[in-house]
Amino acid sequence: MKNIYLDNASTTPLRPEVIAEMTKVLTENFGNPSSTHAFGRSSKTLIELSRKSIAKNLNCSAQEIIFTSCGTEANNFILLSCIRDLKVERIITSKIEHHAVLHTLEVFEKQYNIQLDFVSILEDGTIDYNDLVELLSQNKKTLVSLMHVNNEIGTVLNLEKVSQLCKSYNAYFHTDTVQSIGKTEIDLTQLPIDFLVASAHKFHGPKGIGFAFIRKNIVLQPLLLGGEQEKGLRAGTESIHNIVGMAKALEMAVEHLETERNEIIALKNYFVEQLYLHFPEVVFAGKPEDTFYNVINVILPFDESKTSMLLFQLDMNGVAVSRGSACQSGSVKPSHVLEAFVSKELLQKPNIRVSFSHYNTKEDVDYLLEVLKKI
Repeated sequence: MKNIYLDNASTTPLRPEVIAEMTKVLTENFGNPSSTHAFGRSSKTLIELSRKSIAKNLNCSAQEIIFTSCGTEANNFILLSCIRDLKVERIITSKIEHHAVLHTLEVFEKQYNIQLDFVSILEDGTIDYNDLVELLSQNKKTLVSLMHVNNEIGTVLNLEKVSQLCKSYNAYFHTDTVQSIGKTEIDLTQLPIDFLVASAHKFHGPKGIGFAFIRKNIVLQPLLLGGEQEKGLRAGTESIHNIVGMAKALEMAVEHLETERNEIIALKNYFVEQLYLHFPEVVFAGKPEDTFYNVINVILPFDESKTSMLLFQLDMNGVAVSRGSACQSGSVKPSHVLEAFVSKELLQKPNIRVSFSHYNTKEDVDYLLEVLKKI
């Protein structure tokens, strides 16, 4: 039996070069970055060189990059800070956001009595920009929080359009770019984005490390109190090997972006062609030609009875994918993302999210199709 990994939107395997870089740091650079002796200074230098490397790849200032443990932490920090420190009265978001944003905002709505507005979602899973304009035209101190690439269906937000809209209406703009950093070009000098977050394990880096971009001149209070690490915003001894690994992973992702993107686009197109060939009645959540190049959500023309066991059957055959439906407390509930725009009839059908990396091949796709035909 083969083992096929097609769940790269969940996490990605580390590049060998990243492992080598991290191993070197773990072996040679154990000093505390806050110490003033040579061992500490060596570690501190690695952190700041990594910060500069990440900033260079996003075309921003190194002082605008704050290291966190993950994207969820960065999102929480930014959303809370906008309410607490920037006195935002209202937040505009969508019902297809990652739970790191959606659940956080639902708690903050009650806890801080903020107004929470949801922009409409169109039939193809994209946001309604006209509705966003309508919401922005209401005169309140506002934060817009919309993800760049949806983690379940791959729909893509027009960052340039939304950031310019927010600027023209004097609203702050926060975007979760966890699925897109390292996989597409983002120029923070050209885009008036105020806050952005990333997580290293989504671009072939280590787990347990991410970062927040906070536009300079925006003053926030500390997330964690204690020492002066991360410009006083996040106390605690830094995870040097993870920071260095993240910087190396992003550097390599940017370096190989064009080649690897073209490979993955060809693979996704091949998958779509083969799906139509073998399962003519297949439906996609989000148009395959418009969604992000490494993510595709497939609603399969199978009997509804197969929904609950589909992932298990795929796993038993060595195929790792995810599904837009999560099994909770023994019952299969529709994905909150699909529920926002997919018909009730299609929601009952089995669906899978397939997400590719440059490590995948046509043979992986062929094997997945072979297993699906057996099911």
